[in-house]
Amino acid sequence: MTGSRRLYWIAQFIGWTSYAALIFLATYADEPSNLDWKFYINIISLIFFGILFTHLMRSIFIRLGWLELKLPPLLPRVLISSLFCSFIISIVTTIVSIAINSNERDPLHLLDMLINIIAVLVLVLFWNSIYFTFHFFQKSRNQELNNISLEASKNEIELKNLRSQLNPHFLFNSLNSIRALIDIEPQQAKVAVTTLSSLLRKSLILGKEDLVPLRDELEMISNYLDLEKVRFEERLTVEWKLDDELDNFLIPPFSLQMLVENAIKHGISNLINGGIISIESQRLVNSIQISVRNTGELKIESDTGIGIANTKRRLALQFGDQAEFSIQQIKNSVISRLIFKIKTN
Repeated sequence: MTGSRRLYWIAQFIGWTSYAALIFLATYADEPSNLDWKFYINIISLIFFGILFTHLMRSIFIRLGWLELKLPPLLPRVLISSLFCSFIISIVTTIVSIAINSNERDPLHLLDMLINIIAVLVLVLFWNSIYFTFHFFQKSRNQELNNISLEASKNEIELKNLRSQLNPHFLFNSLNSIRALIDIEPQQAKVAVTTLSSLLRKSLILGKEDLVPLRDELEMISNYLDLEKVRFEERLTVEWKLDDELDNFLIPPFSLQMLVENAIKHGISNLINGGIISIESQRLVNSIQISVRNTGELKIESDTGIGIANTKRRLALQFGDQAEFSIQQIKNSVISRLIFKIKTN
């Protein structure tokens, strides 16, 4: 039993026994002679059925998804369900009382029944106020923890991305490629310097956002691949198969760019003759898929595994079960996919 569930049952028992204790004290102060075995059976039945029916009410709340509602639509539902629950508890406890007092044949007064329902209603409403306050507190706390985890994960990926672009090896290759162009292709060298500057500036801007349009992510990837083409020359071929209608679709920053980096580092750079990188976005019936296909073999190395784990974690934090990541080998290509589920009318 989890800590919150154990706390729930403890609160249930303490709440109803406290109410029963108040009835006991009131009866003791008014008519001590009424504290007989029948009184105690009525008290025990009140505790038992109070716990039983409020627990059933809670189960209905969960099943109907009322815990996710906002306050305005929630209040009338809680009031009606509390009234119904109070009525049932009063009816059942009254039946128990009649059963144990069957020989006395006291008439059942409607006014007494109404007072009993109102008294139980006050208690049930108090029970609901405590339960929903605790639930909203827990929900707020969990959301705060998720936000903290999301921020930490975002910063971790942002820093990893910046390290991969600013590390000496990356800059050494890029600057060497540019230097080689200065004498033979000075105009292209100028373009490469501008591209490198744009890439680093774009990385800093996108790194501050939780979600970015696919168009912006693709622009950064295009700059990155332009620089890599200077290094790989004819060994690198890039294909784009994009659905323009998805330009504004929001994805986590660096999520797609990280897949392209892995495709270069663990795919193309290991092939003597180079290969092809294909970037595709498409809308299917129930999902939007963004994929990176590269020539090569699937080998999950340490840094690749960390990148995949971070991608999965970010998708889980930001989209829950509405997004997923997959990577697989198909013939001589490795395909990485970001899959976002969409609702259909």
